Amino acid sequence: MSKPKDYTIAVVGSHSALDICRGAKDLGFKTLVVVEKGRDKTYAQYFKTDGELGCVDEVLEVEKFKDILEPKNQKTLKDKNSIFIPHRSFEVYLNDYDAIEKDFKVPMFGNKYLLRIEERYVKPNQYDLLTEAKIKFPKTFDNPKEIDRLVLVKVAERERKFERAFFLASSPKDFQIASEILILEGKITKDALDVAVIEEFILGVQINFNFFYSPFTKRVELAGTDTRRQTNIDGLLRLPAFYQTQLQESIQIKYEEAGHIAVTTLESTLEPAFEMANRFVDAARKLYPPGIIGPFGLQSVITAGPPKKEIVVFDVSPRMPGSPGIFATPYSGYLYGEPMSMGKRVAMEIKKAIDQNSIDKITT
Repeated sequence: MSKPKDYTIAVVGSHSALDICRGAKDLGFKTLVVVEKGRDKTYAQYFKTDGELGCVDEVLEVEKFKDILEPKNQKTLKDKNSIFIPHRSFEVYLNDYDAIEKDFKVPMFGNKYLLRIEERYVKPNQYDLLTEAKIKFPKTFDNPKEIDRLVLVKVAERERKFERAFFLASSPKDFQIASEILILEGKITKDALDVAVIEEFILGVQINFNFFYSPFTKRVELAGTDTRRQTNIDGLLRLPAFYQTQLQESIQIKYEEAGHIAVTTLESTLEPAFEMANRFVDAARKLYPPGIIGPFGLQSVITAGPPKKEIVVFDVSPRMPGSPGIFATPYSGYLYGEPMSMGKRVAMEIKKAIDQNSIDKITT
């Protein structure tokens, strides 16, 4: 009978790789991190397994992350009996969902056909899933001429296409002025602007609900909650209003991820959050069978009453969250008796599948 030590948990060296590796090591798996040449020390040195220390047993170096698709690299992973854990950086660096679905032959934990819903241009996309699940999300505008309220515009940067250049606008004129400045400064292109997402700006408190769905127990679990720290908006908000006004005309506001903070929410919020998550799981099963397997996140804003606070989902993450600190929130502990990282919860699910000879049930 197979045991965890017979398997290698593999992941791309970015995002939440250490969270995944630590959880895998705790459950007795071997670990491997695919590293890009020149950015390997975190995994090959600082957190390399050394006796009782570290959690990265082995690294596989490639020139570029997309080279993981090369037959020789896939063979290396297969020879090690790898189960691959996807995260957002994996999607971004490969930038080819067709290749992920058709050409990547290493067993992948979760439903790899769901990954593409993060890109709003596909059909069905996350808006379709949220609509099917009857989950409220911000109003979107197909044409900037329709803007009649404060909106957040999400457009791919010119140089770093995986990053988005956000800007705010409250009218068609605002949109035109802001976008023309960004194009003149070489930060975005006209083509990227034409397919930008224009989304109503929801005023409230941001809470990311990070869930886990098990096909064995058929139960949704709340692994933890977090909020984001972003550059340079966080720095700007720490200044007195006088300096904010001075700077807003000379700098471009950026919402780049810089970190996450573990945050709790009111217990009165939990029931509607779970109901929302269960409807999302049902919708995903219908639109993208076999649906959710493992982690998923509903990135939300909680708005003010009256009549009551409301959860509005502005983004969906159908894979590992990017916030390892969610284990510091109490929700997994309420369920399991001790705090648990998402990496460990994933490893638990894989171990259960091995014990039940049901790897096919949790991989695609």
